[in-house]
Amino acid sequence: MKYCSIGEVSAKFNIPESTVRYYEKKGLLPLIERDEAGRRLFSENQITLLEIVIYLKKTHMPISGIKQYVDWVVEGDNTTVLRLEMLKNHKQAVLAEITGMTEALQEIDVKITRYTKRIQERKEENKIKN
Repeated sequence: MKYCSIGEVSAKFNIPESTVRYYEKKGLLPLIERDEAGRRLFSENQITLLEIVIYLKKTHMPISGIKQYVDWVVEGDNTTVLRLEMLKNHKQAVLAEITGMTEALQEIDVKITRYTKRIQERKEENKIKN
């Protein structure tokens, strides 16, 4: 089995090594193996789990929720239904957040348009006065 170092994993996901250590400390990366010098060794399974942790974090799942998900992964196949339900619920929360962000972005665009128009009108007024 091929293992990756924390530096390699950090580079692969473009996150700081400190973030990987934090995730491990919070219990989101259980069963990390270490070499004789105590350096973390990431197997393919650990890398896959880290990838899921990163996606859940990017979609604003709280650490406690991610921890529960990881605990269920470690428990095995008997928690598949629980994980599926959690992910379905999280997906709905993400979609609601996307909708809210899209609406907010539209309002920002309205302001940008208004300010751009106002600036252009002032420039035109100044040309007329001069």
